[in-house]
Amino acid sequence: MDFMIAIADGFIGMFQAGAEVFMGYMTGIIPLLVTLITAVNAVTKMIGEEKINRFLQRITKYALLRYTIVPLIAVFFFTNPMCYTVGRFMPEKYKPAFYDSAVSFVHPITGLFPHANSAELFIWLGVATGYATAGGSQAQLGLMFLLTGLLVILMRGLVTERISAYMFKKQGYERILNEK
Repeated sequence: MDFMIAIADGFIGMFQAGAEVFMGYMTGIIPLLVTLITAVNAVTKMIGEEKINRFLQRITKYALLRYTIVPLIAVFFFTNPMCYTVGRFMPEKYKPAFYDSAVSFVHPITGLFPHANSAELFIWLGVATGYATAGGSQAQLGLMFLLTGLLVILMRGLVTERISAYMFKKQGYERILNEK
């Protein structure tokens, strides 16, 4: 009988754990995202979507800026995960590569700007503490991490852009490639 009770407890316990995770999402990340989305939409409306579109389209013409400065601005100002919404100002053909650059940059920026990805700050602090214990400077490590991150997101953006163009063409979505 104890065995059956243990199975029943485990069965309902699995759903209770799932409900706790679900409630964590409902009270944590979802209100945060709704608030951030509302704030970005409000700022966008105040500035004017056309002005933002023109500015971002102007600087996204150049791959160097598209895969370095734009992700830096997006991650710094909008933080993770709201930074990915900046991709909406780009032509479709650049969105996969922008997303790849932005998602790859949320860790390197944490060393100097912890607000950008505060959920994973403990990873940075673990590495930085070990580096400082070995005699290194945390600021220097953070700067090197940021600069290396910018180089890596540029390379990832360029490679993903080429792969995306190949896939769009192969799938017959040439209208996306011709979009300005």
